[in-house]
Amino acid sequence: MREAFRGQQRVDAGALVARLEAVSRFLALVDGHLPDKQLVAAHTLVERAGTRLALSRDHTVVALAGATGSGKSSLFNALARMELSPVGVRRPTTGVTHACVWGPLDDATRLLDWVGVLPRHRFVRESVLDGDDESTLHGLILLDLPDFDSVQRSHQLEVDRLLGLVDLVVWVVDPQKYADRVIHTSYLREFHRHRDVTLVVLNQADRLPPAELPRVVADLRRLLDADGLDGVPLLATAAVDPEGIAGLREALERTVAERQAALRRLRGDLDAVVTDLTELVDAGEPAGLNDSTVAALHRALAGAAGVAAVAEAVEAAYRHRGAAATGWPLVRGWRRLRPDPLRRLHLPGAPGDAKDPAESLVAATSVPDPTAAQRSALGLAIRSVADRAGAGLPASWPAAVTAAARSRLADLPDALDGAIARTDLGMGSRPLWWRLVGGLQWLVTAAAVVGLGWLALGYALRALGLPELDNPSVGVVPLPTLLLLGGLLAGLLVAALTRPALRWAARRARRRAEQRLTAAVADVGAAYVLTPVRAVLASYAEARRALAEAARY
Repeated sequence: MREAFRGQQRVDAGALVARLEAVSRFLALVDGHLPDKQLVAAHTLVERAGTRLALSRDHTVVALAGATGSGKSSLFNALARMELSPVGVRRPTTGVTHACVWGPLDDATRLLDWVGVLPRHRFVRESVLDGDDESTLHGLILLDLPDFDSVQRSHQLEVDRLLGLVDLVVWVVDPQKYADRVIHTSYLREFHRHRDVTLVVLNQADRLPPAELPRVVADLRRLLDADGLDGVPLLATAAVDPEGIAGLREALERTVAERQAALRRLRGDLDAVVTDLTELVDAGEPAGLNDSTVAALHRALAGAAGVAAVAEAVEAAYRHRGAAATGWPLVRGWRRLRPDPLRRLHLPGAPGDAKDPAESLVAATSVPDPTAAQRSALGLAIRSVADRAGAGLPASWPAAVTAAARSRLADLPDALDGAIARTDLGMGSRPLWWRLVGGLQWLVTAAAVVGLGWLALGYALRALGLPELDNPSVGVVPLPTLLLLGGLLAGLLVAALTRPALRWAARRARRRAEQRLTAAVADVGAAYVLTPVRAVLASYAEARRALAEAARY
């Protein structure tokens, strides 16, 4: 019955640390995107593994775990060859964890503090009196745990805590209770991923008739295989006889000599965590965003920002300013009495606005607020972005994408207003042709004024009885009359010819402003909606790669 750990693959410490670092990167990448309750086990593993590897690689922590009456304490004392843990008929006997250290106690103090064994329950087994008798177990820390089926809840909690910390577990069962449902369903089955650091002993084998022992061992083997613990060493022990624990002692000696139990335990924990985490990212590549979804978002943002209203104001302002610059000078003053469309919206580019909109820290436009339909359209567009980006992602990730898409929704109105206020609408300077037409209008107006003055002077001379002026003529028309009428008619004609050109140029100005405004609100959409969504997708992709690295053996 001297079955022990054989043929186990050695664990490379460097590779194990690299895998743990990959899990740590995974946790950093998914932080804030996945519920914390799904990551508790991984966080616990990373913290525990780092602490365990930092404390000691030269010690192997082995726990004797079992039910009430299984003989754990007797086996503990037999292995230590000293009466260290109390043995008696009162149940439960072991109320606290006892530790026996082979080697200097000072070297194991920090590890025992981390495990949580009280100083008064720590014992040193190896001494100069033993010579080399105990040297084969040098580095072993043997723990006698409380009974996991104790009626005291604190005992059960202590066992559960320590089973998550030790390097190797020796499950102690007795012939009467080896098939007990509690130990199989609540404990042994949970250790199916830790077969490399699990050992089962059928203690008190001396109480069975020699003919019954193989049958009981075979039945226990069958139960272990059903628990997923096929291949786990199974030994028969008897604490009352030194030969009865020889197989167990040999297995412990081999385990201590290999210095692999801690690494194998961490590898088993890591495999279990990686398997559970795989469900969180094992859904292939996400669909991502497409051009139509992004374009729909841009249209909704433009509607909510009032791009159409601003573009319409630009067209009206262009006509208003153009008419004032190219119209008949005698009626320009009337146009200046009418409010400028852009000034009414408190937008840049209004006449006399010397402030650079790019330097404005707070947008203060008077663009009309979006209607209920426009707000609804924007909400639907953001939801479409989230749905499209989250398509194909495993559970919890679509919710993270939606949360990212809406994470800056409260700041979006101010950002859109600021983008409108900072956009150059192309209305800062007068076009050259305005100046040319305006100069021409002033020229013909001056001709009309000269003609009018000339005629007025002639009438005045006649009224005073002075000699009349000898006015030159163009054909049959006196030159003063020609200047007056020609200037008036020319001014009206230029204004009439300029009006279609102004409308055409105003439409161009509107399209140009609309393009610039749309680009500005698209930048806002990218910063406030698309960038957070893409950040989540990037985190998902990086998390998949990190977990794939953590899964490599």
